Amino acid sequence: MKYLNAAEVLPKHLLTEIQKHISGKTLYIPSVDEHLRWGEKNGTKRYFENRNIQIKQKYQKGYSLEQISHEYGLAYDTVRKILYRK
Repeated sequence: MKYLNAAEVLPKHLLTEIQKHISGKTLYIPSVDEHLRWGEKNGTKRYFENRNIQIKQKYQKGYSLEQISHEYGLAYDTVRKILYRK
């Protein structure tokens, strides 16, 4: 991330107002672009959604919680939470 000198890019009146609140500190100003939720940018969210769908399908086919937890390397309670989550 490239840092910019606020005095070079902000109007004087705005710079003065910001200095009243945080003088001499680093300030992050988020982009106005739409904020992505966790895992949406790199596909992690989709991966876990698909995995959870597969787990639910296996359970409906008759797999036991123990079999599913072993196959996916998850704790028994984690599989239960996935299955019973609305």
